[in-house]
Amino acid sequence: MPTSAGCAVFLGDGEKSIVFYIEPATGASINAVMSGVKPPRPLTHDLFSQMLGALGAKVDRVVIIKVEDDVYYARLFVIAENEIMERKVIEIDARPSDCLALAVRQQAPIYFLENVWLGLRDMTGVLKDLREKGE
Repeated sequence: MPTSAGCAVFLGDGEKSIVFYIEPATGASINAVMSGVKPPRPLTHDLFSQMLGALGAKVDRVVIIKVEDDVYYARLFVIAENEIMERKVIEIDARPSDCLALAVRQQAPIYFLENVWLGLRDMTGVLKDLREKGE
């Protein structure tokens, strides 16, 4: 959701929703995929996703591991398996916004460490109000 400061990203599990903010370009990239809009040329996250596929790799999952001073930290888990190497799981430190952009492209799940999830404020009411207002 676009805001004056960037884009608001709401993530939820059906019972609770949280929000964090990302830069507009990555927000637009995520929104385009979720809306089924294909850009005329590959965006950066499209390129990265295509490169993973060409190398026999895919995004397995994203895990949000901590929040410090309103900054979220994530780990991107990639599984690679090709003719050169056996199956390998790679864990990469990455910005949550980039992780989300890749996860939506590859239909990979997004998780939170339990202690992180439980420590975040439930924003379900705010999301419901925004939806009712048509924003």
